[in-house]
Order: sequence, then structure tokens, then C-alpha cells
Amino acid sequence: MWFDRLIICYQAIEDQLKIYGYKRDADVFELFLSQKKLTEVVDLSRFRKLKYLWLHHNKLSGIAFLTRNYCLTELYLNNNALFEIEGLRCLSSLHVLLLHHNELTSIEATVKELKGMLHLKTLSLCQNPLCQYNLYRLYIIYHLPGVELLDRNQVTEKERRSMITIFNHKKAHIIQSIAFGRKVDASWNPKLPLKQKPAQKLPSDFAFADNVDKTVFDDPEDAVFVRSLKRSVMTRTSMNWDTVPTREEKYFEEKGLETTRMLTITLR
Repeated sequence: MWFDRLIICYQAIEDQLKIYGYKRDADVFELFLSQKKLTEVVDLSRFRKLKYLWLHHNKLSGIAFLTRNYCLTELYLNNNALFEIEGLRCLSSLHVLLLHHNELTSIEATVKELKGMLHLKTLSLCQNPLCQYNLYRLYIIYHLPGVELLDRNQVTEKERRSMITIFNHKKAHIIQSIAFGRKVDASWNPKLPLKQKPAQKLPSDFAFADNVDKTVFDDPEDAVFVRSLKRSVMTRTSMNWDTVPTREEKYFEEKGLETTRMLTITLR
């Protein structure tokens, strides 16, 4: 039974070779095997320069037949019965991969197979059970940052920022704590309690210039923050020119009796 299914696939491949007039396996760069009711596919490693492969609308449950097709750039596996995609990770040259309308259930296993595809730009995974994952789209965008078109929708900058906030807490913390050209110790999540680091006390006879506070902080940024709170108040006083009469006002004595006022500004 299994052998008979392979014979069907072999015959379909031979028919394609005759249609396109291929004489050598090395000349084959595309195979159109869709809608052939295939449940098994023979090993395709003989076609080393294969770049385009259409296998959609069949009944495939696995893809162990793609072992040495390293030149493959476009692979169409949509509308099959795939439960997993183990064996795809070696196809690092893929640009287009369509896997929609299958039976893929594990989003982690799927992403694990696709992570090595650094050139992958177009990916389709919709209409699979794994799409029921609450943050499915952002999860895929986070783990496959090179993908530009996911499920026929362009990946937006807003989605990329959202996935950083949700999945990469450390990077989000850095982005949100940039101030005055340097990173300060600021919690990215205001709901979390502030963690106070233990301070060290110097001996009472230790002189710290003219400073009274002899507390030493483990983190220099903590010391900078505390010192900023203890900054002295600066006061600047200048004349309020709105109260000074002009030459015409002096002549008509409109503001002649008013007293010139001073304006005081307080800064910290």
C-alpha cells in the first residue's frame, strides 16, 4: 500500500519532466505537483537545483522528502493534512512558505523549525489549530523578525513595537528607561514593587569631603538619583519690564505712580 502511494508520486514527477522537456535532474528548477491526491512523496534530493515546489491541495501528513534541496526558495504546502513540519529547518534559502489550511497544533515546534530561515519574507500559517493561540501573530513576528508578510497581511511597525513590549521585557525596559542620553534604573512595569538595594555604611570617622551623608550605593545610578533630589534651590531675580512705563506713558503720566516690580524665578 505504501509502495503504491510512492509509485503514484513517482509517476506524477515523471509526467512533469516530460511536459517541460527536462533531460537531466540538474536542469529541474521547478515541480508542479499540486492536486495529485498525494499522500506520500518520494525523496526529492535528486533535484539539487530545485527552487520552486508546488505541493498544495494534496493529502500529505509529513515532509520528510525534502532533505537536500538547499536551493529551494518557494514552497507551497497549503491545503494538506500536515500535523508537523519537521524536516524543514534545512531549507535556509526559503523566501516564501505557505502552510495555511493544515493541522499544525504546536506553535513552539513550528517556530523551532522556521527560526533558521533568515531569508523568509512571506509566511502563511492561518487556518491551523495553532492560530487559536491568544498572541499567535505577535509570537510569530517576535521569533521570526525577518517575515514581512504574515497570513497575507503586512507586518506593521506597531506590531513590532507591541511584540517587544510583550515578549522582550528586557529590551522594552531599556527603550522605556532612556533619559538624557543614558539608561537609568526605571522599572518598565509600574505594577511591580520597587526593589530597594541594601546600602553600606562607612565608619563614623571616615571623611567624605564636606558631605554629611556617608551612604554608599551598590549602583552608581542610585546615587545620582538620590543626589538629584537633594539639589539646592536656585533663585533668579530680574526686573519685570511690564511694570516699567514707556516714554509716552511717562509723558501722559499713565504709569507714573506705579512702582517698578521685580520678577523672581525659582529652579531646582
